[in-house]
Amino acid sequence: MSPRDQVKSSAQMSCEKPPLPGDELGAGQEACPAAVGDGQVEVVRDGWDSKVEYFLAQVGFSVGLGNVWRFPYLCHQNGGGAFLLLYVVLMLVVGVPLFFLELAVGQSIRQGSIGVWRHISPKLVGIGYSSCVVCFFVALYYNVIIGWSIFYLFNSFRFPLPWETCPREGNSTVAECAASSPTSYFWYRRALDVTDSISETGQFNPVITACLAAAWTIVCLAMYKGIKSTGKVMYFSSVFPYVVLLCFLVRGLMLDGASEGLVYMFNPKVEIWADVQVWRQAATQVFFALGLGFGSVIAYSSFNPQNNNCHRDAVTVSSVNFLTSVLASLVVFSVLGFRAKLLAKNCVLRNLNLLSGVELPDLLVNATEAESVSLEAYADWYQAIGRNLVVPGNNITNCTLEDEMKKGVEGTGLAFIAFTEAMTQFPGSPFWSALFFLMLLNLGLSTMFGTMAGILTPLTDTFTHLRRRKLPFTVCSCVVGFVIGLLFTQRCGNYFVVMFDDYSATLPLIIVVVFQTVSIAWVYGADRFLEDIRRMLGRQVWAGYKYLWKYVCLLAMLGLLSASLVRMCISRPKYKAWNREKVHTHTHTHTLYPIHLLGLPLSLVMPQHTRRIIGWISACCEPEPAHYTVHCLQTFSKGSLKNTSKRFHGQEPCEPPGDVRAAGRRASRRETCDPSPGVLISDLPVPPTDQSD
Repeated sequence: MSPRDQVKSSAQMSCEKPPLPGDELGAGQEACPAAVGDGQVEVVRDGWDSKVEYFLAQVGFSVGLGNVWRFPYLCHQNGGGAFLLLYVVLMLVVGVPLFFLELAVGQSIRQGSIGVWRHISPKLVGIGYSSCVVCFFVALYYNVIIGWSIFYLFNSFRFPLPWETCPREGNSTVAECAASSPTSYFWYRRALDVTDSISETGQFNPVITACLAAAWTIVCLAMYKGIKSTGKVMYFSSVFPYVVLLCFLVRGLMLDGASEGLVYMFNPKVEIWADVQVWRQAATQVFFALGLGFGSVIAYSSFNPQNNNCHRDAVTVSSVNFLTSVLASLVVFSVLGFRAKLLAKNCVLRNLNLLSGVELPDLLVNATEAESVSLEAYADWYQAIGRNLVVPGNNITNCTLEDEMKKGVEGTGLAFIAFTEAMTQFPGSPFWSALFFLMLLNLGLSTMFGTMAGILTPLTDTFTHLRRRKLPFTVCSCVVGFVIGLLFTQRCGNYFVVMFDDYSATLPLIIVVVFQTVSIAWVYGADRFLEDIRRMLGRQVWAGYKYLWKYVCLLAMLGLLSASLVRMCISRPKYKAWNREKVHTHTHTHTLYPIHLLGLPLSLVMPQHTRRIIGWISACCEPEPAHYTVHCLQTFSKGSLKNTSKRFHGQEPCEPPGDVRAAGRRASRRETCDPSPGVLISDLPVPPTDQSD
C-alpha cells in the first residue's frame, strides 16, 4: 500500500465524524467533537441562551447609525417615494437572498467566517481573513463616532445646552460662530477643534481621546464573555433605540412644519430611476444595512442550533431593518421640517425688516407686520417683485422650505448639526438631547458588538491558543483598536473618519460578497446548498434562490463594483473641509484627498483579496494539473457541507500514527476525517493548517 493510501485509510478508520450534535446538551451549549490522537474529546461551543437574544443581536447589528442618518438622506436626495420603492425591490431580490445565504452557511457549519470558507475549501480561507480585516478597520473609525456620541451625551446634561447660543469674546460674538451657526461652531470648533485640511494634523484632542477610551471600555466589558455577555446587553442596546424613536415620532408629528417635512421626503420623483448613480446608492445602502460581508452575520448564526429556521430569520430581520429605516426617516424629516420652517420664517423676517422704512411701491406684503406674512405669500411676492428689488447695502433672498431642508442633512451633519439645532427649540431641550444621543450610543454599540464578533469569533474558532485565552485576546484587541484609533482623535481626525467610511470598506466588502456568492452558488453548487438547507430545516425552501444567487445577486454585486470603480476613476475623491477664515452657514470647501492618504485605507485591505485570488488560481495551476483537477471536481461534486468539512465543529485534521504520518508529511497532504470515497478537500496542495499551540 502506498504512503498516500495508508494516510487515507488511517484517517478513515481512526476519525469517523459523529452525527450533528442535538439540543440535548441544554440551552446555550453544543458539543463540538475534536479529534485528538486516536481518540476524541468533546469541546463545548457557546450558544445563545434564547432565540430572543439571537434575534436582538442580529437586529442590533444590522440596524445601526446608517439607518438614522444615511437612509433618510438618500431618500431625501434621490426622489423620496421613488427611491423607497427602488430600495424595496433591491432588498427583496438582492439583500434578502444574500442575507439568507450568510445565515444558512454559518448555521450549517457552525464556524466563524474563516472556518466556514476553509470548510468548503482551504483555498477559500482568504475570504474569511478579508472579512476580519475589514471588520477591524471599520471598528476603528466606528468607535470614534460612538465616542462623539458620548461627548454630546455628557454635554446634554448642561442647561442651557452649550450649542444653543454663540459664545462671546469680550463684548462681541465669536466671529466664526456668528458667520455659521451655534451648532456648527460647537461641532467643528468645540467638539472636534478641526483643522482646515486633512494635511494639517494638529495635536490630539484630549476630550475626544477620553471619550474614545470610554467607548472601547464599554465594548470590552460587553464582549469579555463572548455571546454570553453580549446577548444580555442586547436586551437594552437593541430595544432602547425603538423606544426613543417612537417618543421622537410622537413629539415630531406635533411640531409645526412636520407635515411639510414628510411631504418633502416622500414626494416621488420617478425620473430618478434613469440615473445609474441612484441605483448604485440604493444597492450600497441595502448592502450595508444588512451587514453583508462583515462575517458578523455568519458568526452570530454559527451559535444557533442546527434546526433553527434561518430562512424565517432572514426575512424577519430584513423586514425589521427596512421598517426601522422608514421609522427613522419619519422622525428625522418631521423634526427637520420643523427646523426648516423655523429657519425659513426667520429668513422672511430678516428680509422684510431690511425693507422697513424703505419707500417702495406695491410691495404686495406688509413689511411692517412681517410676522404675519406666510411663506407662500412671501414666495409669491419674491417671484413677482422681490428678486428684482435693488436695496443698497442689502441682499433680498428667497426663503423656501426646500432650501432649508438641504442644509446639513448628510451623515454626521444630520445628527450633530441639523437635528441638534432643531432640538434646541424643544421645551426641555436637554432632556430630548440626552435621549437622542443615548439612542445614538446604543445604536452604535449594538453594531459595534456585531463588528467585533466578526473579528473575535473566526479567530478564536481557528486558533486554539486564542480560544483558550479568549478574555486576554478580547482585551488586547480592544487596546490595539484604541491605540490605532488615536489617528482619528487628532484635530484632522474627522477627515480620516470620512475617508475610511467612504473607501476602506465599500469596495473590499463588495469583493468579499462577490467571492462568497461565487463560492456557494458556483463552486460548491447552489443545488447542493439548497439540499443542505432542506436537510437542516426539514423542509424545502423556495427554489428561486438558486437563480438569485447564481445570476441576479452576482450580477448586481459586479454591477455595483463596476459603478463604484468608474465613479472613482471619473472623479477624484474629495472631502468637505471646514475653513474658519471663509466659513458661513453650512458651507464647506471641497478639497481633493492627497494621493498618499487616499491609498492608505485601500492598501490596508487589498493584500487580503490578493491572497484569496492567488489561492483560487493556484488550486488549478499546481504541478500535475490533470491529477489535481480530478480531485477538485471530486471535492465539489460529492457530499454535503457536512461531508466536505475539514474542520467540523472544531474537529482537528486526523493525525495518522508513526511512519504513515511521516509519509503524509512528505506527500504534503492533510486528509479530512470524511469516510466518503473521493471526497478529499485535502488533496488540493495546501500548506499545513494546524493552528493549535
